[in-house]
Amino acid sequence: MPNDSTAATPLPVDPATVPSTAALSPPDRSRVMRCYQTGIQALQSNVDYAIDMFAACVGGDPGNAIFLQAFLGALRKKHGAKKSGGLTSLFSAGSRAGLKKLAAGAQWRELIKHGVEIVKANPADHTCLLAMADACGNLMFFESQAVYLRAALDALPTDPEVNRQCAKFAASQGNFDQAIECWRRIGRTKSLAEEAEKAISELSVDKTIAAGQGMIGRGTGRPAAGKPEQAAPAGGRIAELRQAIAKNPADVDAYLELADVLERDATVDEAEQVLRKALDASGNDLKVREHVEDRQLRWGKHKLMFAEKRLTTDDTPENRSAVERLRQAQVRHEIEVFTARCERYPENLTWKYELAMRLKAAGSYPEAIRQFQESMKDARRRGAVSLELGECFQKIKQYQLAMQNYQAAVEALTDRELELRKRALYRAGVLASGLDDVDAARKYLSLLAGLDFGYRDVAQRLDKLSPAKDNGVEG
Repeated sequence: MPNDSTAATPLPVDPATVPSTAALSPPDRSRVMRCYQTGIQALQSNVDYAIDMFAACVGGDPGNAIFLQAFLGALRKKHGAKKSGGLTSLFSAGSRAGLKKLAAGAQWRELIKHGVEIVKANPADHTCLLAMADACGNLMFFESQAVYLRAALDALPTDPEVNRQCAKFAASQGNFDQAIECWRRIGRTKSLAEEAEKAISELSVDKTIAAGQGMIGRGTGRPAAGKPEQAAPAGGRIAELRQAIAKNPADVDAYLELADVLERDATVDEAEQVLRKALDASGNDLKVREHVEDRQLRWGKHKLMFAEKRLTTDDTPENRSAVERLRQAQVRHEIEVFTARCERYPENLTWKYELAMRLKAAGSYPEAIRQFQESMKDARRRGAVSLELGECFQKIKQYQLAMQNYQAAVEALTDRELELRKRALYRAGVLASGLDDVDAARKYLSLLAGLDFGYRDVAQRLDKLSPAKDNGVEG
């Protein structure tokens, strides 16, 4: 990170804050992926064409930060490190008026598409970048929101409004140090010094409370509870690796090792920046990309655990909302990663199963069914997949298909998969009861009671079967 007092500290792009929305349809996903691959191939020989391809990706999937980073990176390649302002900024003023109109009508996706055209002409238009960041926030595209905010901060690092928006976002993600640094820059404007001092004081308290509750630790960029901030013990190794990279910018192994050290002894956002550089240095090498994806998924899970722990000690509507948002966000990011891997490795049934599980969690049941049916070819998972298929079919009210799959799961699952077997028996019993098949309901629920009489409400359901029956099909 820059040490210059006026330099903008980049905001982290946290994969765990990607929203959970309906996945793109297969044709749309194929279209944007073709545009992305075409853009990557064209980047060295025809940067304008690459920009157009990446712009199509951003317009088609505005929540995908990988597409956005490629788009902005191509613009930097063309325009260089241009700062905000100048004649181009004046010429785009009329276009920015369109952004205000779209924002007033909450037409967030259209705003992003409109903004893409403005940024193509002037990638340092901080007003447009802030508007696009706000649109992403309203759409719960938080990873993309972070990318736009960082771009605005790079374009105009001392601007109070840019820093204010960046501080707000960083604080919402628990990145207190970065929020404080933004407010310090704001405080250099004399008329805002008092406001900045108050904000810094409040953020310092929030940071202390979080540390005291044990919610700040390894990999978050903040000290663990009870441990004062200090220089990273691997500082010497960090310096060596940075020197090695400076001498040989194509040394991918040095980037990866540096990211390991930074994750352990410094901050996740620093490690993530290094990984992005490793990806660039490798020429977007597939193994490096998958290494980055795995790291981002792990960091996302850590972010979710952080929020869940905070909720256990401070159960507020805001914290509950944050946990749900992050949980859904992690699912969407995993969908993106596993979709890409299924396309790369179409014969790998493990990736199909993992993708199906995430699609189910996101509520995309028809597409989850398709992926589960593909993964059924793996005999080792036949019982588990049948159970998941049954639940998906039940969600779309295909009750006979659901029952067939529950029955198949009961037959395939053994006592070595006891929890799954109990769940399958419960699902089969409840659904049979709802379908007025009392004999089947009694059979499955009795088998479950024999395994675990305290499982959920199995005892009460068995009681209701004689003489009354349970009509709860939805289960």
